[in-house]
Amino acid sequence: MIEVREVKTKKEQKEFLDFPLRLYKGNPYFVPPLYMEEKKLFRKDYIYYDTCDAVYFNAYKNGKIAGRISGICQRASNEINHEKRIRFTRFDSINDKKVAKALFDAVEDWGRSLGMDTICGPMGFSDLEREGLLVEGFYEISTFEEQYNASYYQDLIENLGYEKEVDWLESKIYVPDEPDDSLQKLSDFVMKRYKLHFGEADSKQEFLDKYQERFFNLLDTAYAGLYGTVPFTDNMKKMMIENFNMILDLNHLAVILTEDEKMVCMGLCFPSLSKAVQKSYGHLTPAALARLYKSIHHPKVLDLGLIAVDPEYINRGLNAIIAAELMRMLREDGIEYAETNLNQETNFAIQNQWKRFKAVQHKRRRAYIKKL
Repeated sequence: MIEVREVKTKKEQKEFLDFPLRLYKGNPYFVPPLYMEEKKLFRKDYIYYDTCDAVYFNAYKNGKIAGRISGICQRASNEINHEKRIRFTRFDSINDKKVAKALFDAVEDWGRSLGMDTICGPMGFSDLEREGLLVEGFYEISTFEEQYNASYYQDLIENLGYEKEVDWLESKIYVPDEPDDSLQKLSDFVMKRYKLHFGEADSKQEFLDKYQERFFNLLDTAYAGLYGTVPFTDNMKKMMIENFNMILDLNHLAVILTEDEKMVCMGLCFPSLSKAVQKSYGHLTPAALARLYKSIHHPKVLDLGLIAVDPEYINRGLNAIIAAELMRMLREDGIEYAETNLNQETNFAIQNQWKRFKAVQHKRRRAYIKKL
């Protein structure tokens, strides 16, 4: 017998949060989110609830929890794109088609009750959240920023009539075996031609004080129209700044300014936190905090976080500047490799950027769509 219940009680909330931790216990590729951050989903003042509606469901098979799913109505995205969509996210299930169907039926019915006509996902409240279903790369450790899932999820979802809407590729990038200074020469040429310079700061706080407004303006401009993106709200900005204060390293970011100090390009890398949070299943135990400190201050792997170019400069070679800076980070800081995270498969400019590195495409993620 399969029963689906909307998450209401504290016990049901804990079951929702704990289910993937139990499902993937001992899996060396699964990386949990921070448990304390996921708990905020059930707070009335959660940062996304000013622009979103959300619902959470648990599925039980013979009285035992067997799956979970969440539905999101991202009102800001619907208004901007003139759509009537809901998103599904945080889908986890045992390998059982009936369990999966019961969960998706619940979310789809919820979407119809709101007058929506389309469902897509996996997509979070914004593209700052984990998104996309892993369809290739099941034997690669997940980045902290993205979700791991078992290979059978694809069949469960596609069996319910969901079709591909967007794919993203992920790659590991290494320093080339043979030294090549052509990228740095191209970067220097572009900087000189357009009279650009790097933004400077002596501390994280100085960087945030000087550049945060221009930083968010550039992100909103550069990401406008990209799949799944929404404008940054004040709450989203506050959350990002808090995260930056914890993990930001000035040596792993670059902001590029014009003569009149307009920010036209930026690139930001984060230290990989994957292995630091695995053992504690996302809980910030003393041992986990020690591992996080080591990962942040002595990283061996970098995760590419954000890269943005002002649309007016998109074809002027600014990507070469960011690529050259990344090459410098890998060479000078003893980094083993960097992970690109999600690059849309049709974004040929970003795909071509990695050709100057020794790149290995090792993962693929997919967003699905279905008419309600």
